[in-house]
Amino acid sequence: MYVPPHFAENRPEVLFDLIEKNPLGILVTNGQAGLDANHLPFELNRSEGENGTLHSHVARANPVWQDVSTGDEVLVVFRAADAYIAPNWYPSKREFKKQVPTWNYLVVHAHGRVTIRDDERYVRGLVARLTRTHEAAQADPWKMTDSPKDYIDMMLKAIVGIEIEITRLIGKFKLSQNREARDILEAGEMLQKQGDELIGGSMIAFGTEKARQS
Repeated sequence: MYVPPHFAENRPEVLFDLIEKNPLGILVTNGQAGLDANHLPFELNRSEGENGTLHSHVARANPVWQDVSTGDEVLVVFRAADAYIAPNWYPSKREFKKQVPTWNYLVVHAHGRVTIRDDERYVRGLVARLTRTHEAAQADPWKMTDSPKDYIDMMLKAIVGIEIEITRLIGKFKLSQNREARDILEAGEMLQKQGDELIGGSMIAFGTEKARQS
């Protein structure tokens, strides 16, 4: 991924936060059958390995777990938000006419080495943790014991675990940082008015800080 210096986000804790808040990642592999991409929910363990570890699972019927081998390099892409930026939102455009459309976004690329975990204990523990995490906000959280044991056992046999040791994290937070503070602020306000709260709010925060420093 091309990352100009002004769009780079290198703080591990910020990148980890984005992953945990947006756990549906795109697993990109280049196995025996060539390039492939699978959309999977991931669990991040920040303390495992030097740069953290990602855990997920796929359907046994999904060929990806047989197409790649343990130790292969893979990429997982996590996206928080994106938004189109219209040139007319920039005050400087109204003065000088020298602006073009662009697209802002918040993404993290996690490079790593994959391990195929085809064992029942791993997938059972993973599913239990994912369930606790994503059911926590429900009024009546579902848990694995709500279903018959033989049914859960059957479902677990139908999935295979995927573990990815992160070797490199690349963050790109494109928020018009290369523009004037007034342009960043007004574009961020326009985004918020149309409901793009995350990108809009992030731009306003950055623009405010840039204006304070100028």
